[in-house]
Amino acid sequence: MPRQPLRISCGLILLALLSCSVLAGRESRNLCPISEESLRHPQLPPGAREIVIAQKKKAWERALGGEEAARPYIRARLTGWPERLLVNRQTLPESDEEFAWRVARDTWRGLTALTDRENGLPVDNVRFPAPSAEHGSDRPPADADSQIGDYASSSNIGLHLISIVAAHELHFVPQAQAVEKIRRVLDTLDHLETYRGFFFNFYDTTSLERTSNFVSFVDSAWLTAGLMVVRMTFPELSEHCTQLIARANYGFFYNRGSRLMSHGYYVKQRARSPFEYGMLYTEARLGSLIAIGKGEVPADNWFQMVRTFPVACTWQTLTPQAMRIKTVNDHEFSAGFYEWNGVRYVPSWGGSMFEALMPALLLDEPRYAPRSLGANDRAHAVVQRRHALENLGYQVWGMSPSATPTGNGYAEYGVKVLGARGYDAGAVTPYASALALAVTPEAALANLRTLAASYDIYGEYGFYDAVDPRSRTVAYTYLALDQSMLFIAMANYLNDHCIQKRFASDPIGQKVLPTIADEDFFD
Repeated sequence: MPRQPLRISCGLILLALLSCSVLAGRESRNLCPISEESLRHPQLPPGAREIVIAQKKKAWERALGGEEAARPYIRARLTGWPERLLVNRQTLPESDEEFAWRVARDTWRGLTALTDRENGLPVDNVRFPAPSAEHGSDRPPADADSQIGDYASSSNIGLHLISIVAAHELHFVPQAQAVEKIRRVLDTLDHLETYRGFFFNFYDTTSLERTSNFVSFVDSAWLTAGLMVVRMTFPELSEHCTQLIARANYGFFYNRGSRLMSHGYYVKQRARSPFEYGMLYTEARLGSLIAIGKGEVPADNWFQMVRTFPVACTWQTLTPQAMRIKTVNDHEFSAGFYEWNGVRYVPSWGGSMFEALMPALLLDEPRYAPRSLGANDRAHAVVQRRHALENLGYQVWGMSPSATPTGNGYAEYGVKVLGARGYDAGAVTPYASALALAVTPEAALANLRTLAASYDIYGEYGFYDAVDPRSRTVAYTYLALDQSMLFIAMANYLNDHCIQKRFASDPIGQKVLPTIADEDFFD
């Protein structure tokens, strides 16, 4: 079995088939900017999917006797390892508040344990074999079948920095220890290879070699967001964070013709990605706001992104309603919405909770954009719950890209009607429910309790990544990205929007908040 079964990043999760051509005139806005053919047969530059081989890492493995022989040494680099696969469900607290605190503590223990002890970087994923009747759930998951993905994306690193801040805000980590942890990560960043101030999409956490030729816009943005949160929490780290933020100019990703942000840049091919983030309601929207807030991209980028595709885009999952030309702060754009069983919303691309609510980890959209993003966030959480319970007959809800409960991979799941293109239904992932704490807290927490009570999904380090409610099969995987999202969402819930407040207090955040304040998706 390969040691690295997953290669996940924010920019790879969201299919970037969202390019919108520059449409001149009101009449042309009724045309569909994306053809069905382009969706079915996306074209990437030759060699774009090439994985860079970490030569130093391979030499290190050979010196130890090969990849398999090196696996115990990779595990030994981690700061911790669970003693058992599952916890006794009966030991989980009965009250909602105590349960939420227990989930937060256990998740944090996992986030800090599955981190390289030398450089402070989180490993991307750890996958355990399913518990068996022969060995039981108390078997230490230390056998040769456990898989460690010892690599990290720039978004992994950014969310890990935010998680350390969140642990400090929840009083799990004293300030001196939090600063030490973050300083180790920042020092590591100083030694990583970069391109024009941006970090590559993947690095080997053992050798620190880059293992990608791609520089991702959205993954870079999540790293910048992490640095913003850190500098607003620990003044002693502010200068270091500010230097890293300043050297990455997001104008590099901006297409002045289309007024959209590129998916990224292939350094070896010296080619910009042919895809652009042309749809507003995806997790890439936070990156646009950061680029605008830094003053490196005009605010027009925000209003150029599609709210709802025109009716002429017949490949959509639903027919858009109330399409019209709107003007907000002197920006003119086309807008409309979907409606499903009485709920109105602006769609995402795939209908996943990740696209809908990941930005709300940092940006308090119900507060700063109550009639647009905030209202849409709640609508997506409501439809996610109703669709799973009422239409699919699940007893739990929350579909978003996650590890596959069967096999050794990763897949995109969602509520199809919530997306313009729409992902298929499938596994339920706990982090999706945690993201909904921002908008439907009682329903989200109740769902997490049902997950823990009904399935063998809760381990020593909190929730595993996903379960198929039909077969009850669990993906016994901890993914750094998903665990960080769950933990940060819990911190905001338990401690008065603590991470959202840090982000909003940053100069970049303060500058851009007026951009999102005045729009109404449903007026």
